[in-house]
Amino acid sequence: MGYRFEDLRVWQKAMEFCTDVYSKTGRFPKEESYGLTSQFRRAATSIPLNIAEGSGCRTTKEFIQFLYIALRSQYEVVTIIRLSSQLGFLRADDAKELDEKVAEIGKLLQALINSLQKKAKSEQNKTKN
Repeated sequence: MGYRFEDLRVWQKAMEFCTDVYSKTGRFPKEESYGLTSQFRRAATSIPLNIAEGSGCRTTKEFIQFLYIALRSQYEVVTIIRLSSQLGFLRADDAKELDEKVAEIGKLLQALINSLQKKAKSEQNKTKN
């Protein structure tokens, strides 16, 4: 049985991104297992998790709230990429690749939010009439 969120391109991209993050953080220093590695993985997985959870909400407005949480996690990931690169944990090409992927996810999230906000406004107008 498929779930509605699995059809969302942003969720698919976020899942691919998580796989990349897990792969690349596997090369981080072992002493970072409970530090930056863990934080990076949690922030990355928060993106598709919130998309999925939000898709199960009863209202469009609630879904949008979860998408904003996913977007904030995307911002967190950007900062972790920069920090990991500055600390020498990520090679420049890996950092660039992850940065490009998470930027695309952010754009897709914002586009979905914008689309759903229009839908929510339309739903709200229908209930007023």
